[in-house]
Amino acid sequence: MQGRTPWARQLGAPLRAFLRTEAGSAGVLVTAIAAALVWANVATGSYEALWHTEFSVNLGAYGISEDLRTWVNSGLMTLFFLVVGLEARREFDLGDLRERRRFVLPALAGLVGMLIPVLIYLAVTAGGPGAHGWGVAMSTDTALALGLVALLGRGVPDQVRVFLLTVFVVDDLVALVVIALVYSEDIEFMPLAVAVVTFGVFISLRVFRVKRSAVYALVGIVLWAAMLASGVDPVVAGLAMGLTAVAYTPARERLEEASGLFKLFREQPTPEIARSAAIGVIETLSPNDRLQRRFHPWSSYVIVPLFGLANAGITVDGGFLVRAYTSPVTWGVILGYLVGKPIAVVGVSAALTWMSGGRIRPGVGWASVLGSGTIAGIGFTVSLLIAALAFEGPELAEAKIGVLTAAAGASVLTWAVFRATRLLPKQRRARALLGDTEGIIDLIPEVDPERDHCRGPLDASVTVVEYGDFQCPYCGQAEPAARALIVDADLRYVWRHLPLTDVHPLAQLAAEAAEAAAEQGKFWEMHDLMLDDQDHLRIMDILRYADQLGLDVDRFHDELMDHTYAERVAQDVDSADLSGVSGTPTFFINGRRHYGAYDVATLKEAVKAARIRSSLSPKVP
Repeated sequence: MQGRTPWARQLGAPLRAFLRTEAGSAGVLVTAIAAALVWANVATGSYEALWHTEFSVNLGAYGISEDLRTWVNSGLMTLFFLVVGLEARREFDLGDLRERRRFVLPALAGLVGMLIPVLIYLAVTAGGPGAHGWGVAMSTDTALALGLVALLGRGVPDQVRVFLLTVFVVDDLVALVVIALVYSEDIEFMPLAVAVVTFGVFISLRVFRVKRSAVYALVGIVLWAAMLASGVDPVVAGLAMGLTAVAYTPARERLEEASGLFKLFREQPTPEIARSAAIGVIETLSPNDRLQRRFHPWSSYVIVPLFGLANAGITVDGGFLVRAYTSPVTWGVILGYLVGKPIAVVGVSAALTWMSGGRIRPGVGWASVLGSGTIAGIGFTVSLLIAALAFEGPELAEAKIGVLTAAAGASVLTWAVFRATRLLPKQRRARALLGDTEGIIDLIPEVDPERDHCRGPLDASVTVVEYGDFQCPYCGQAEPAARALIVDADLRYVWRHLPLTDVHPLAQLAAEAAEAAAEQGKFWEMHDLMLDDQDHLRIMDILRYADQLGLDVDRFHDELMDHTYAERVAQDVDSADLSGVSGTPTFFINGRRHYGAYDVATLKEAVKAARIRSSLSPKVP
């Protein structure tokens, strides 16, 4: 038992899979940085020789010739920023930012979080020769920051990482605009015009729902080459393409169509039908989801570590460190990140909370806000990109040492913040980490004790809602976990029907049977019997269960034959559609959808977190 439905394996929460990947890749990136530093100091000649090796791609009279470092920085990193764009769009479509009011604080905190470090950098460099590199000090490496939060903040709830990402999702967007407008030299307008037209073609393909990946890949390559020829860093193209990829959960109707194709293949197993069935299944997923699953692991575990290996190498000796740590460039970067970022994040959050009377405030507690501000002092990917564009020679090395020092300092400060938070009493620690802001409710409509089937006290602090199908084997696997939950004296458990009739032909009959039993006061007894014996749900089996429970079997039989309760089941199905549910079992805990495994330990941990959250009463309705 893996504890997940096929749908649950495909559908992660917005950010959940992203966060897991970044947490794992952070160690790989740190290893790559360490390897670059060792390599550059042990064999300086070979390090630079490799990354300056020319690599050419030619097609007839046309070609591109760049050194390997440029291919990494402007080529492979385009895919990294494609993933950044995809995650930004996913957060807007499915995450907390789908409630646009919640974007005000992250957007402003992200912008001020870039402005203040830039002002500090300019003040430290005081118009000197390094002042034009102000862009090095402004951008947080969100991916590395997320990974290090996972490593440094053991026990830190997911909401903290979500807050960090939503604050700095604007960071990468603005940083690439700065690269395009400030750090792009000798711009050629004809290639730039070609890039604009090509991007228009790319958008048109989306509008007309062209499905061939090869077409998008070809247009993307043309767009990238045009941007490179124009003098504008082509990584901007990756971000722009990522932002166009819509995100959504698969509609139940699309899943039913895919199921129908599979059934057709089962009846006629021909290559043509096999291809149609495979395409049908894949197309139930959003373009955003398909692209993320294709490129995100490569971006996190290959591209970004390779970027670190290509750019973090600095020849370090005593003389260099003395020069670097007395350089305005180095200190401008360090102070911009370690002082400017926390001031911006905490200051903007506090100011907006005060000015709005609490209507606009962080979705986490103030310890989490401070920790997000300190970890935001990690700038790597975009910082080194801008450093390579703005500097060369000693100044480039000074900027790099500033970025690496700031990253180390930010890690220490963040560890200290979360370590101190862990020492607080339990209730104060929960409030410091989670805050008291009400989260977005995913469940529609809310639980109604007069209508819904409930187990447990009506005034429980935690309500668990399961959308289930009596014939679904995964619901059968989840049932022991559900029964382990209901022994909790402070938990209310609710069952809502979602019969997947395209794959479970007896599910509708079973759901109506449960409702017929409910009319005679035996809903939960019938519920338990059918889930305990899912292989026997035909009419004669169900009538036997009714007799076993002492129901009026004649009445029960007539109501089933007349489909008396079909409308009641349909109401639950409608609520599933409104709540974005397409597979079973799907759980909601205090109105928020539970993603991931549904084994006993995982569900109990989710219930525990929900109970802590519910104890933190919001200050503003």
